[in-house]
Amino acid sequence: MFFDALQLLGGVIMSFGQIPQIVQILRTKSARDLNLKTYILMFVGIALMEVYAINLVVHGSGGAFLITNSASLIASTVMIVLILKYGHKRARRQPVERSLR
Repeated sequence: MFFDALQLLGGVIMSFGQIPQIVQILRTKSARDLNLKTYILMFVGIALMEVYAINLVVHGSGGAFLITNSASLIASTVMIVLILKYGHKRARRQPVERSLR
């Protein structure tokens, strides 16, 4: 029971830990400083753990793990979409003043 509670708490923290970054991207409309490869690797790792979690549920345990891992997978997917949407936008350039000399 104790270890189930630790897993649930850790899973919730991992799942919701990405929310501040998601909010920041949505607020600033910029993800230029984030590395897409990092989030793709995280997504792949979480997806592999999702397969494991599904296997646990099929064999009668791991329901909390499946729920928290699914939330992490969704958050990682959102991050990837936001990086693709806002990551490559360049900062607006200030107009260049031309001298008439």
